[in-house]
Amino acid sequence: MSDMSDPIKSLTELGKKILSSIEDGHFPRIEIPARSTENIVFDEQTEQFILGDSRTTRDSSNSKHIRSFMQLMWIASFSKRLLESGRTSSLRDLYYSSEAFGVRFKDQAESDRLLSDLEALIEYPRESLGFFPEEHSSIYGKVIMRYTVKGYEDKEVDLTISPDGLPIGPALLSASPVRTDAKLILAVESGGMFSRLIETRCWERFDCILVHLGGQAPRSTRRLMRRLHDELHLPVKIFTDGDPWGMHIARVIIAGSANAAHIRDLAIPTAEWIGVNADDIVRYNLPCEDMNNRDLKRLDELSKDSRYLSDDWQSAIESFRRLRKKAEQQAFSRFGIDFVVDEYLPTKIQ
Repeated sequence: MSDMSDPIKSLTELGKKILSSIEDGHFPRIEIPARSTENIVFDEQTEQFILGDSRTTRDSSNSKHIRSFMQLMWIASFSKRLLESGRTSSLRDLYYSSEAFGVRFKDQAESDRLLSDLEALIEYPRESLGFFPEEHSSIYGKVIMRYTVKGYEDKEVDLTISPDGLPIGPALLSASPVRTDAKLILAVESGGMFSRLIETRCWERFDCILVHLGGQAPRSTRRLMRRLHDELHLPVKIFTDGDPWGMHIARVIIAGSANAAHIRDLAIPTAEWIGVNADDIVRYNLPCEDMNNRDLKRLDELSKDSRYLSDDWQSAIESFRRLRKKAEQQAFSRFGIDFVVDEYLPTKIQ
């Protein structure tokens, strides 16, 4: 992993604070930024969700708090051991590892939630604390990355090395971008489209780095895209299915998510959603399906979401609402297997 001295220092200071309270004869207590929906606000200046000023207290003298207090401290301790030994853990592994230490969570959702509390408490994302979700997102393109993980220091990898793309895991997330011939990042929702764009050498034609989002993009994927955007100065284009869910996949990349409001440097406010939008479905006469009640309800929810209050996003929502149709990225195949690369993407990217 990259330099973890700062997270280790923060975790150590947290431990010292707890120990000092005990040595002074006091029950330890901590204050954590509240992650409730009431304390999540959309910051128009940064164009992303952030936490407000409200805080919650976790007091070990309170019988209602003692269990979650202990669980949180164990996660902090486990994280410190991971970082000091140069190891990483999946979110699933964190949940199962707890049993070996006599710490029990009701389910993985509980351990995930407490890890988010630790993130908010010490102001470091879980990736900096050694925790990663199971990989289901990939990257491919003309960029050289230099590993920083132990045993692979300074080794370089070309992201075109595998025709399947490389999974975005801990080693790649902590690697440093060295050089690239790419001019943009093209993020695509589905694995099928990602493979098609590699096979048709879309990455050469448009000088782009391809990122497979795997549906709603994991935080690790969004973080890597943000790093490539910042460090290589690459614009980001997002290509999703033509439905409310695809539109929201794009908007989370652009403006962030409520669940990660306590984490900065994930959103890419200048990223652009290039479709598939409702106008594309009409213009290209794409094979489509009728929206169901769940889709229509989602449109209503998005129309009230603070991230969608601009005229452009409200117009996109209203266009879907009028059309009441949805289409997948693969719908372009009706015009030929390479139509999306030969006709659709050139107009959108340019």
